[in-house]
Amino acid sequence: MSDQPSKATSPIVCYGLAVYLIGSLLWRVLIPAHEYPGSTATWLGIAVDVLAIVGLIGVRAGVPKALFWIALVAGIGLLAIRLTSTASWWTGHLMYSVR
Repeated sequence: MSDQPSKATSPIVCYGLAVYLIGSLLWRVLIPAHEYPGSTATWLGIAVDVLAIVGLIGVRAGVPKALFWIALVAGIGLLAIRLTSTASWWTGHLMYSVR
């Protein structure tokens, strides 16, 4: 495998995955959740996060190294938030509050 990005890898995809992971982590850390989603939505959210991390690793040659590592840490942080408590597992957010 070469470290050269393939012709099929668009910069939009490369930077989009990084921006999604970083933005999603900031959203889930800074904004409290106000309701519990259903179990299907929870599992779908986890799957999207895992697939975004895998996709980021797949296109790592098309992303600057610093941005890649920041996005990878953000992706791992998204999964780590889910392991902190029962509310975080279901919501994916660090904080939970009822309006």
